[in-house]
Amino acid sequence: MFAIIRMGGKQIKVKEGDIIRVEKLNKKEGEKIIFEDIALLKEEEKLLIGNPIVLGAKVEAVVLKNLRDKKIIVFKKKKRKHYKKKTGHRQYLSEIKIEKILIKKRGRKPKENDETSSEVRNGS
Repeated sequence: MFAIIRMGGKQIKVKEGDIIRVEKLNKKEGEKIIFEDIALLKEEEKLLIGNPIVLGAKVEAVVLKNLRDKKIIVFKKKKRKHYKKKTGHRQYLSEIKIEKILIKKRGRKPKENDETSSEVRNGS
């Protein structure tokens, strides 16, 4: 079973037990997170595609640690203009572990000519 969750403007494919790094979440280490913005869910042979999200689906995760990524160097230069600019950037990240992928089972709606639904309406 896997799911595609949407967060931080990105779509991330996750499975139970995965450890992934995402943009910083405002959660402390050890806190639980529930993602309800699920774009796609695959369970054995069933494929549920959201429009725009899959209703009743959740992904539970826990924050392992908050950290910073490697430094990237941003270097700008214009030739023959005596212009050089060097800066760096380190992105804040959160490392999370996916614990469970849950889907709420939907019951069927009673039809108009269904015997059980007519008994409820008539009070018999």
